[in-house]
Amino acid sequence: MTFLLVLIVLAIVYVVKGVIIVQQAEVVIIERLGKFEKLLQAGINFIFPILEAPRGMSWRVTQKGLDGSLYSFVKERTKIDLREAVYDFPRQNVITKDNVTISINAIIYFQIIDPKSAVYEIQNLSDAIEKLTQTTLRNLVGQLDLDESLVSRDKINHELRAILDEATNKWGVKVNRVELQDVIPPVDIQQAMEKQMRAERDKRANILEAEGLKQAAILKAEGDKLAQINRAEGDKQSAILRADGDAQARVINATAEGNAIKIVIDSIDDKGKPDQYLIAMKYLDTLKSITAGENNKIVYMPYEATGILSSVDGIKEMFKGTK
Repeated sequence: MTFLLVLIVLAIVYVVKGVIIVQQAEVVIIERLGKFEKLLQAGINFIFPILEAPRGMSWRVTQKGLDGSLYSFVKERTKIDLREAVYDFPRQNVITKDNVTISINAIIYFQIIDPKSAVYEIQNLSDAIEKLTQTTLRNLVGQLDLDESLVSRDKINHELRAILDEATNKWGVKVNRVELQDVIPPVDIQQAMEKQMRAERDKRANILEAEGLKQAAILKAEGDKLAQINRAEGDKQSAILRADGDAQARVINATAEGNAIKIVIDSIDDKGKPDQYLIAMKYLDTLKSITAGENNKIVYMPYEATGILSSVDGIKEMFKGTK
């Protein structure tokens, strides 16, 4: 009975140790007598417990402590996760090209695509990736000035991912992307940068204000110029119209006066003296303008009174002739 119980216990242990259930997106490396034998895929798998055994690998695990902080430690695990993993590396100090020490940390996204190489080609995969990332990041930032390192995150991410992907290729790892989380310069540098940014903003504000005043002055000058041009054009058109009006009025008046004179001359027969009539009328109009005025109290007879009288006689004779 004792022997039978021992056989039953050994059978149960054999079955328990010999049956391995692998979850989706995981694999298990099986060694037979210390040598690589096969990879167990997702599902139920059977092995020989005495001859075969799973091979473990070091894997970084991050957990939150009682104080709320995140703690990372390395744990030995037999199942290799093929999903994309995220490593958040601790913050480190890096010296730039212009000898400024900045604090920087990065996140790396990678995926194991060859579990066999990840186990047999590197002793501690997570620690190797972390150290490689930190040293590469120091080299890249050391080639840049402070200003370049602050504004060239995409460039650093791209170059860092390319270097890590090439270096980890023989480990069976694919580095998908690398992201720089924080780039923090020293406090005095931050204060100097804030002053510089404030001065730059004030400069841009003054430039914009000066540009606005300049544009306003230009627009005002152009408006005054157009107003003066329009005013001059208006005065010109008005003067032209007045001149045309005066000319037309004078033409009309002259035409009317000529017609009147023509009528008078036509009404005078050959015996009349139309030239004396016209001279007399013009002379009388001139006398009227000379004696016009409220303060003009002088009454005089022109020197050539006999000429006027003879003209009056001519007018008298002319009207006699019309009868």
